Amino acid sequence: MIEKGKISAAQMGMMMYPTIIATAILLVPAITARHAKQDMWLSPLWASLIGFLTVHIAVRLHQLYPEKTIIEYSEDILGKFLGKVIGLIFLFYYLNANGIIIREYGEFVVGNFLFYTPLVVVMGSMVLACSFAVRSGVEVIGRLAQMIVPIVIILIVINIILLIPDMEAVNMFPIMEKGIMPSLKGSIIPQGWFSEFLLTAFLLPYVADRNKAKRWGMIAVIAVMLTLSFINIAVLFVLGGITDRFTYPAFSAVRYISIADFLEHIEAIVMALWVAGVFMKVAVFYYALVLGTAQWLNLEDYRPIIFPMGFLILLFAVWSAPSLMELAHHLGSTSPFYRISIQVGIPLLLLFIAKWRKRANNQKLTQQG
Repeated sequence: MIEKGKISAAQMGMMMYPTIIATAILLVPAITARHAKQDMWLSPLWASLIGFLTVHIAVRLHQLYPEKTIIEYSEDILGKFLGKVIGLIFLFYYLNANGIIIREYGEFVVGNFLFYTPLVVVMGSMVLACSFAVRSGVEVIGRLAQMIVPIVIILIVINIILLIPDMEAVNMFPIMEKGIMPSLKGSIIPQGWFSEFLLTAFLLPYVADRNKAKRWGMIAVIAVMLTLSFINIAVLFVLGGITDRFTYPAFSAVRYISIADFLEHIEAIVMALWVAGVFMKVAVFYYALVLGTAQWLNLEDYRPIIFPMGFLILLFAVWSAPSLMELAHHLGSTSPFYRISIQVGIPLLLLFIAKWRKRANNQKLTQQG
C-alpha cells in the first residue's frame, strides 16, 4: 500500500464533516431558498438520503475489496482498460472539484475581507498550506480534523445562539404551503454536496477499526444534515423571504448580531471558522486526488506529485469560472447532476457489476465442485 498511515473510524467521520459543510454553508442556503422558499430547512433532510446511499455503496465496495481504493478496484471489476478509464474520470472530477472549491474560497475572502489582494495569491496560499498537510499523510489530516471539527461545531452553535434575538419564527410559516415538491426541488443542490461522501472510498483502506467505519460514516451524514438544517432555519428566521437575494445568506445573517452594543461585527470569527473548514475540505480532496493519481500511475509514493498537482489545482481554480456569478450559476444548475452521476451513479454501477461477477464466480466454483 502506498499510504502507511492509519486513522480511526471516528477520525474518518470528522474528516468528512468539514469536507461537506465548508462550502455548503455559504452558497447552498441561497440556492435552496430560491426553490424551497420557507421550506428550505427541510431540503437537507431529503438531500441526506444521497449521503446515506453513498456511504453504503462505499462501504459495500470496501468489504468486497478491503485493501484497495476505488481507483484500484475499478480495474478489478471492469478490467484494466475500462478500469483505467473510470479511474481517469474520477481523478479529473476531483481535480476540477478541488479547483472550484479553491475558487469559492478565494472569491469569498477577496470579496468580503482582502479587497485589494490578488485572487491568485489568496488561492495559492491555501493550496500551499494544504500541500504540506497532504504531504504529512492521512494520519496528520485525521488529527487535524480531530482538532478543528469540535471548534467549528462550537462556533456554529454560538453564532446561532447569538442570532436568537433577531429571529422571527413566523418566517417559516406556512409550512409546506405548496406541498412537499418545493423542498424536494430545493434538495437537489445539496444532494451534490452529500454525494461527496464517496471520498470515504479513498479513506476506508486506512481505517484501523473498520467494523466501525459504516457507523461513523452514517454519523457524519447525520451531523452534516443537522448542521445544514439548523443553519437554514437560522438564516430563514433572520432574513425571511429575501434569503435568496443574498450571495452568502449565512454570512449576511451573522452581521445582524449585536448584543448590548458591545458584541457585534463578529464576521472575522465566521471567517476564521470558514477558513479552517475549507482547509480541511481542500486537504481531503487534495489527498484523494494525489493518492488516486499515484495508484492510477502505479507509483510507489504519492509525495513527489503533490506540488505539481497543487499547481494544476491552482490553474483549474483560475479557469473554473470567469466570475463569482458564473460560478454560483454553475453550482445552482448543472453541478448537482454532474456530481451525483460521477460520485453515486458510477460507484453504484461498479457495485452491481462486482456483485454479479462474485455471484457468477461462486456458481462456477459450485458447478466445478
